[in-house]
Amino acid sequence: MQGQIQPRRIQPVQVRPTIARSRSVQVQREIRNFLQALDSYPARVAREPRLSFHQHLCSVFTAARDHRNFARADRP
Repeated sequence: MQGQIQPRRIQPVQVRPTIARSRSVQVQREIRNFLQALDSYPARVAREPRLSFHQHLCSVFTAARDHRNFARADRP
């Protein structure tokens, strides 16, 4: 039959293991940073009563990122 569209098999998207591992490491790092922010917020808000959790969370993530960048710079 001419003019009919034949269905094709759809192939699943292949994710390279290195990319999947990198994403997994990033997610674990973000979870660790969030839990650290939860744990450290009460002490910090006692010192800075007007500090929101969002501000504190951002500072924790920024400090962690800066620490990683500093550690990378030290590598030979």
